[in-house]
Amino acid sequence: MKKVIIFGGIGLLLIVVLLWFGKKNSASPISYDTEKAFKTSIVKKSTATGKVVPLEEVEIKPQISGIIDKIYLEEGALVKAGDLIATVRVVPNIQSLNAANGQVKNAQLAFDNAKVQFERNKKLFDKGVIARQAYENSELSYNNAKQSLYNAKSDLDIIKRGTTAGLGKTANTNIRATATGMVVEIPVKKGYQVIQSNNFNAGTTIARIADMTKMIFEGNVDESEVGKLIKGTNIDVAIGAIEEKKFPAVLNFIAPKGTDNGGAVQFKIKADVSLDDKYFIRAGYSANAEIVLDKRDSVLSIKESLLQFDRKTEKPFVEVLIGEQEFEKRKVKLGLSDGVNVEVLEGVGPEDEIKIWNKVDKQKSSNDDGEL
Repeated sequence: MKKVIIFGGIGLLLIVVLLWFGKKNSASPISYDTEKAFKTSIVKKSTATGKVVPLEEVEIKPQISGIIDKIYLEEGALVKAGDLIATVRVVPNIQSLNAANGQVKNAQLAFDNAKVQFERNKKLFDKGVIARQAYENSELSYNNAKQSLYNAKSDLDIIKRGTTAGLGKTANTNIRATATGMVVEIPVKKGYQVIQSNNFNAGTTIARIADMTKMIFEGNVDESEVGKLIKGTNIDVAIGAIEEKKFPAVLNFIAPKGTDNGGAVQFKIKADVSLDDKYFIRAGYSANAEIVLDKRDSVLSIKESLLQFDRKTEKPFVEVLIGEQEFEKRKVKLGLSDGVNVEVLEGVGPEDEIKIWNKVDKQKSSNDDGEL
């Protein structure tokens, strides 16, 4: 009898243990949190990377080839049109110099001959031997020969020294500013050889002058967003070198043609930047422009992290709480998104509890870490 009681007690205990384990295993090991939809303003922005550059920048180039003899200004100096920047010492071309010397000698011979004829005809005219017409013709030849000799000597001086008597401030060896502004760059130094600007060569840049009071943003936007841009749109420009400050700007140019940049087609944009007198903006600062593409004010929204997508249709849905850790699948129609929040047009209301499917409740046991 005792054995029956003992075995019966053991069997009953075993049944109780099995029932307890079955109940425990049937319960869901994961407890999900929920969130409600909320109203907020959603702004979709595009960020264009680029730099801030002067609106007007002028390159100063020499009108004669030679060697930089002296530089009178430094980068950052303010100049007016006509101010002297540098001087060039001419290194004459041997072939041109030889030709100019030959022209001077020929002009000298012609002048000497014309002078002898003029003086002879003058004496004959004074004696009444020749007519006035012959005298005046010899005088004209003499004056022409004299002018030709002067011109030949001037050409020789220009080839030798880059200037000649009487040119004054217009001498080709004096490199002067052609615009008012700040000298932002002087890429040459004393002793550098420079080439004149001509039809076949752009010439060596002596200096760059820019108006630093007028700056623009130049950047690039992706082809997927360029169609949404409108000229005249207000944008914010954030300059990397100036923290916690955004400069207002107005979009004034969108390139009609894109360029291939690493497989992605991008379009250049420009915007006039409104400067702040408290900050000195240097040419070439890297900057980012935030452009508002679309905006919704006070609309019903949810976090994008709450969305799930059907594997077959790839359409979005959420899971809504209908009981104790019981959820039902609901398809949703979405609107504008800013990458964090998304507008909900249909599917859920402000009272619905939406499952946070990718976040596990803190009360879950440590044995279940990593499960979804």
